[in-house]
Amino acid sequence: MSSAQDLLESRPHSVAHLFLSRVGATPDREAYRHPVAVGQGTPGAEEWRSLTWAQAADRVTAIAAGLLSLGLRTEERVAISSSTRVEWIFADLGVMCAGAAATAVYPSTDADETAYILADSGSRAIFVEDAAQLAKVVEHADRLPDLDHAIVFDPEADPEADLPRAKGLDVLSLAELEERGRAYLGEHPEAVETTVASIEREQLATLIYTSGTTGRPKGVRLVHDCWSYQGAAQEVSGLLQPDDVQFLWLPLSHVFGKALISGQIQTGHVLAVDGRVDRIVTNLPVVRPTVMASAPRVFEKVYNGIAAKARAEGGAKYRIFRWAAQVARDHARTGQESLVATGSRKVPLWLGVQHALADKLVYGKIRAAFGGELRGSASGSAALAPDIGYFFAGAGVPVLEGYGLTETSAACTVNPVDDYRVGTVGRPLPGTEVRIAEDGEILLRGPGIMRGYHNLPEKTAEVLESDGWFRTGDIGEIDKEGFVRITDRKKDLFKTSGGKYVAPTEIEGRFKAVCPFVSNILVIGNGRNYCTALIALDESVLMPWAASNGLGGRSYAEVVSSPDVHALIDGFVQRVNGDLQRWQTIKKFSLLPRDLDVEHGELTPSLKVKRPVVEREYAELVEAMYEGAREA
Repeated sequence: MSSAQDLLESRPHSVAHLFLSRVGATPDREAYRHPVAVGQGTPGAEEWRSLTWAQAADRVTAIAAGLLSLGLRTEERVAISSSTRVEWIFADLGVMCAGAAATAVYPSTDADETAYILADSGSRAIFVEDAAQLAKVVEHADRLPDLDHAIVFDPEADPEADLPRAKGLDVLSLAELEERGRAYLGEHPEAVETTVASIEREQLATLIYTSGTTGRPKGVRLVHDCWSYQGAAQEVSGLLQPDDVQFLWLPLSHVFGKALISGQIQTGHVLAVDGRVDRIVTNLPVVRPTVMASAPRVFEKVYNGIAAKARAEGGAKYRIFRWAAQVARDHARTGQESLVATGSRKVPLWLGVQHALADKLVYGKIRAAFGGELRGSASGSAALAPDIGYFFAGAGVPVLEGYGLTETSAACTVNPVDDYRVGTVGRPLPGTEVRIAEDGEILLRGPGIMRGYHNLPEKTAEVLESDGWFRTGDIGEIDKEGFVRITDRKKDLFKTSGGKYVAPTEIEGRFKAVCPFVSNILVIGNGRNYCTALIALDESVLMPWAASNGLGGRSYAEVVSSPDVHALIDGFVQRVNGDLQRWQTIKKFSLLPRDLDVEHGELTPSLKVKRPVVEREYAELVEAMYEGAREA
């Protein structure tokens, strides 16, 4: 096997090159699994079906040829607006193999912003999942003079309804596009191979628009070499193996999900694809993944759900769970401390005995819920509370935190499977450099860095230095072994009126680690005398507690506003406060009447909190917490 450096230096010009090479090397190996509806009389019945690399290539090349038949040319944009499904991957690879560039659009994006993205990118065609996504395009078709074609994945989702259409917009199904492509290949059999061979590293491959917390999103320009590098770096890191089965549910419109496609093609492992979030728990024991990528919120919800179930069972079962949870944390933390000090994970005999017993009583069931084969789960997009990280590590489901941004084509650091450090985002991927600026900001340089913001040279100059260093906007540190730790988002740091700096993300993470009822928390205090918090609770965890504590039959809003729940949450606030400096402590908090969500504009599609939006929406609650405030 080639050395890491050789693999990186010999990476192909594009993922299109990589894909055709993979198909040639392992045509008959399984490439993808995806759910398909079965049966006529059983609503919801489905089964998982497989595709080999050769079968996938047949569809990808047909899509690529179909786009060429429509007149798409080098670097012209083709948008994709769909949930995560195998057709999204085929469309994206088809765009790449046609030499065009994909514009990723979140399916949850409203019609106005969808139109903005399509217009700003100059997209000439768009893949849409169904009639609902097409309707958003048609609504603002007059703003899209460049858009000529719309290709629908599911044109018959509602057989009784006609697809919405706009004057001058050519609408066809994915099957029709593939049919056109096969006809085109009949006349030009070498068209796709010739096009792929002509792709250069620095050609535009993808535009991904940052969801942002204020203003219009910015289009991040990622070239073919960004994705080719991601594939090589993921293999070199050891995160992915050829025999892996990876469960992919993350949004492919987000850079994290998109980067996983490169890693899978590089290593040739199986990718099981289903973006339905409500099916994750059901799918896991069926897919039985060996690796999975996720967002921290999923692990928080899993932990809270396990804790809530144990609490509801009460008595000895709850005491056993609490004991086992603490043993897991102690075992993982002690082993990590030993690893840092001696180079190997060792724990005292008594702790090992307790851990073995807890494994039989509790941890085995947790691993079974993940399918029983999971050797590691990559986590990114936000920080995972260390206590939750230690819990899963101790339970045998290590969460390997990584770090990256849209502007870095996803991962630039990741924790290795055999040397992970809870509380860090790992070491830099091979080929990526990391350094800390004088003000603590993390700077990155490497092949995965974007080539700029689309049509925004001034914004590009603000973050991208002439020597290639990218300003991340995150504050962090690097330890002596090269592990990176993120301490906060630079723009989120605030100073109290007393002149003390506060890192809200750190406090929020600590609270999520101790409070099983929290869904989202926003610490506030910029220019104020003291810190406060807006807290949204997880309805699925809170309501069972309410039913067993004299609050049954009440609505969620009524439960949240009750004195009993306020007292319950106050207990967790005081626990967190006990470990904070005086100026960091949460003096007052308000419980929100509902959770934050994407639909109300409070979360980005990647589930990051839009702080200005939330503070503005709940301004009255915030001001009430500071009425009559004195210096604290």
